[in-house]
Amino acid sequence: MGTKDPRVDAYIDKAADFAKPILTKLRTLVHRGCPEVEETIKWGMPSFEYKGPFVGMAAFKQHCAFGFWKSALIFEDRSKFSEAELRLAWGAEGKGSDRAHIMSIDELPTDAKILALIKKAKELNDDGVKIPKEKTTKKPIPLPTDFENALKKTKGAKANFEKFSPSHQREYIAWITGAKREETRRKRIATAAEWIAEGKSRNWKYQTSSKRDM
Repeated sequence: MGTKDPRVDAYIDKAADFAKPILTKLRTLVHRGCPEVEETIKWGMPSFEYKGPFVGMAAFKQHCAFGFWKSALIFEDRSKFSEAELRLAWGAEGKGSDRAHIMSIDELPTDAKILALIKKAKELNDDGVKIPKEKTTKKPIPLPTDFENALKKTKGAKANFEKFSPSHQREYIAWITGAKREETRRKRIATAAEWIAEGKSRNWKYQTSSKRDM
């Protein structure tokens, strides 16, 4: 059996009058659709757990919000859902989306549709489905022109530098751009090009002998 948290009762009691019936109804349906759900408070708002994060709801000054942890998966094809159902997609379009604002209990979909969404969320957690991580395209690290020219002029340096991890590349760039005098900068560029041509990282002197030989 699931559990109820008295802090959720207190949260609903303190909510605005328009919000109380909305929160109460949604809370009841969550327990009906997933009897094993456990209540808690996260980020100051009622949260429901079932085999991990499950559902959350909140009351604001003029609206309520309700959303599934895996809203992006549940509402992946928005054309299949009514406007009322999409009001339960808080989090799928960013938590500030006006489409996920619930301002009266009449704006909620039917109990049957809400329960269907809750059961879909339950199935996702039962099956251990994970939210796919967003693919991010890493931007190339900009090279100072004088440093890049030195790498090109030193045999093997440019190719080795491109093989370095981004963190090792940044270490060299930070070392060079951190020079306060032009003469110091030139010396560092020359030294960096020499070390990189030999496959050495910026801090190769401080590595253990085993790592140096790798």
